[in-house]
Amino acid sequence: MPRKIHGHETRHHKMRTNRCFVCGPDNPDGMRLRFILDEERQTFICRFRLSKRYTGPPGHCHGGVIAAILDDAMGKVNKLHHVVALTREMTVEYLKPVPLHKPLRVEGREIKKQGRTHVNAAEILNEKGEVLARSRGVFIAINPEQMFAKFAER
Repeated sequence: MPRKIHGHETRHHKMRTNRCFVCGPDNPDGMRLRFILDEERQTFICRFRLSKRYTGPPGHCHGGVIAAILDDAMGKVNKLHHVVALTREMTVEYLKPVPLHKPLRVEGREIKKQGRTHVNAAEILNEKGEVLARSRGVFIAINPEQMFAKFAER
C-alpha cells in the first residue's frame, strides 16, 4: 500500500513544524502538496491542481512555481536513503505550458547515488500522461542536527 510522505524529516530526524512552501502543512501560505511513495516503482508521486494564485502566463503556471514543485519531488526521493539532502543544482526543461485548474501529477525518482551525492529527476505530467516539465537535480546529504539543530525536536 502506498505511504503518504510529509515534509523533510526522516525516520531519524523529526522537525517541530514543516513550513516548506511546497509540502508544508504548517505553512498557511504554502501549496501543501502531499506526496505518496510508490514502493514498487521507488517513485514519489503527488496529484494536484494549480489555482490562479500560481499564474504566470495567462491560464498557466509561473515557471518558478513549476521549478519549486519539481525540486520538492526530487527532494522527497532522498527519503529512500533516510537522509536529509539539500539541492546543490538543478536544471528544468519547460516542454509545454503547465495549465491551471487541470489535474496534474508530479513524479520524482532516483538516478544515482554516490556517497553524499544524490542525483534525482522529476516530471510534471498532465492527465493524458504528457510530460510538461522535467528536471534533474544534484543533492548533497547533510547532517541535519548540525545545520538545523534549533528546529529539531529533542
